[in-house]
Amino acid sequence: MGRPSKAVERKAELLAVARRTVVERGLLNLRIRDVADGAGVTPGSVLYYFPSLAELLQEVQRDAVERFCTARERAAAGGTAPGRRLVAMIRSGLPAGPGDELCVLLYELGTIARRDPAYAARHIALFERQVGSYAAILEAGAATGEFTLTDDATTIARNLVALEDGYGLHITHAVPTLTRTAAEELMLAFARTATGSALAEQS
Repeated sequence: MGRPSKAVERKAELLAVARRTVVERGLLNLRIRDVADGAGVTPGSVLYYFPSLAELLQEVQRDAVERFCTARERAAAGGTAPGRRLVAMIRSGLPAGPGDELCVLLYELGTIARRDPAYAARHIALFERQVGSYAAILEAGAATGEFTLTDDATTIARNLVALEDGYGLHITHAVPTLTRTAAEELMLAFARTATGSALAEQS
């Protein structure tokens, strides 16, 4: 198999720099020049591969969403009891802390969804994909009798994702108002109530 082309390698390098720049600087007043400076190239070199900052950030968002979802799906893959999969799913969705690059990146890019339909569509897809993963685990637990759900699986799944998003923002603040450990326990408390399962035994 041949080596990746220089164009593919250069685009990957620029995406990596763009990810780092968004995490370090945030999106407010972000410019192509900031990415170019981080990569040690001219703004024109960046624009050769990405015609606008918007297109570059859309590619960053696509990549971040895919990496985040793939990692979560792998963590909560089948082959173990639904209770263990549910605990793994909860743990994989919470940021490690304020320096969690991938989660911070997704939160930053999520702010653009308020005004840009393209970003909004991917943000919705991210939400629904996570809901689908949770719902599949909940349905499996209900089918085997391990869970006694207090509501339909999709409703519980949506609440779990919403809790993750809310607690995640608190964890990633410059001055965190909640630790990851505390957020995990709060989510597990809701999950125990929603499933009728003593998930602590799955830890």
